[in-house]
Amino acid sequence: MKKLLLITSLIVSTLVASAQNTSQSYIEKFKDNAVRIMHETGVPASIVLAVAMHESGNGNSKIARNLNNQFGVKGYDAHTYTYDNKKVRTFYKKYSSVMESFQDFARIMTTRPQFSHLAENLTHYDYTAWAKGIQRSGYCSSHKWSAQVLAIIRKYNLNAYDENPEDQKQLAEAK
Repeated sequence: MKKLLLITSLIVSTLVASAQNTSQSYIEKFKDNAVRIMHETGVPASIVLAVAMHESGNGNSKIARNLNNQFGVKGYDAHTYTYDNKKVRTFYKKYSSVMESFQDFARIMTTRPQFSHLAENLTHYDYTAWAKGIQRSGYCSSHKWSAQVLAIIRKYNLNAYDENPEDQKQLAEAK
C-alpha cells in the first residue's frame, strides 16, 4: 500500500511539474521577444527576461497565466478571471500576449520619469546598472530585488542576449 501511494504521488508531482514553466523553458520560449524589445527600446534583453522570470515565477503566477502579465503591472480597469472555480476580480493589467507585456514593461522603463533616465544614460549591455537603477527608482520595495534579478541573469547567462559589442568582437576574433 505504501509503495502504491509513493508511486501515485511521484506521478502526480511529475505531472504538476511538467505543466509548469521552468526557468529554461521560459528562457527558450521568450528570449527572441526580449531581444526584439532590446533592439526597439534599449532595455537589455537580460533585464526583460530576468525581471519577468522573477516577478512571474517563470510565467507560473496567477496573473501571468490568466492575464499574460509578467511584471505585476497594475492598471486602472478591473479584469476578472476564474481560479479554482471562483471569479477573481483584479486591477492588474491584462495583455493579449506575453510580448505585449514585455513591450509595456519596456515602455514603462523608457517613458516614465522615474525610470527614463536609465535608458538615456545606460547602454543595453550594462545590465547590472539597469537592475540597480530600477530598484533605486522605486520599482520594488524589497532591498534584495536587484540582487535577486542579477542572480537570475548570472545563473542562466542571460547577459549573452544583450550583445555586448566587446563580447561580439572577442567572439569574432576567436573564430
